[in-house]
Amino acid sequence: MSENYDLHCHSTASDGALSPTELVQRAHEKGVTSLALTDHDTTAGLAEAQVAATATGIKLIRGIELSTNWQNKCFHIVGLGINPDHPQLAEATHNLHLMRIERAEKIAYKLEKKRIPGALEAVRKAAGDGMITRTHFADFLLSQNHVSTQQEAFDRYLGDGKSAYVSTSWTDMSQAINWITESGGIAVLAHPMRYKLTASWMKRLLTAFKEAGGQGIEVITGRINADEIRLVSDYATRFELAGSVGSDFHSPANQWVELGRLAPLPKDIKPVWELLN
Repeated sequence: MSENYDLHCHSTASDGALSPTELVQRAHEKGVTSLALTDHDTTAGLAEAQVAATATGIKLIRGIELSTNWQNKCFHIVGLGINPDHPQLAEATHNLHLMRIERAEKIAYKLEKKRIPGALEAVRKAAGDGMITRTHFADFLLSQNHVSTQQEAFDRYLGDGKSAYVSTSWTDMSQAINWITESGGIAVLAHPMRYKLTASWMKRLLTAFKEAGGQGIEVITGRINADEIRLVSDYATRFELAGSVGSDFHSPANQWVELGRLAPLPKDIKPVWELLN
């Protein structure tokens, strides 16, 4: 049986719809052989996921997705093969948790001023012990019929510059990469096409990413076309970055993104999993 890697997905520990156990079971059903759980700014789901992975025979790669700042823009860095108990990383995730609570309170206050009450209570309940993300607010707005899709919630309320947007001072990108590498992990730039950067900005970003110790880039994501794969492959080659593959799966309700349903990594790209062994 050939290996099937999916190195980017989310559970209820952040903004995913499935518990870590359910996520691993679904990955197993979909033929995934190596799975990285990469919740936003938290490692809280990893212990539970490991129990399920042992039971199903999947190889679990311990991961995280950190929100970071570079040049006043937000970029997501995936850490693969991390040690969640590493003191620096553990302290960082604790601080990020507090930061997200503070942001949630500010978003809820802004929504209240728009005559949309009850958001904070709802998102706290939905997130449970997990990280509160803007997706929780999008789901709340959807459930209260203020919007008809999750995307509309971002377009009207939660997106950059919209009425309930709260800008957050995330960690400096180089600092986040340092946390990942210090804990024994590999830093990977997540979904590079999503940032809609010009070629010159992308080159600047990848130069800074590489200088800070970044080693990989997501060449294959859940929603990427052949032209984009060629473009990212070219960046991977030029900056000598290993290629990663990850669906960024959040929920079975999204029929476009499924665990393990990914295009193959181009043959001339060094796979990031070779760095993990």
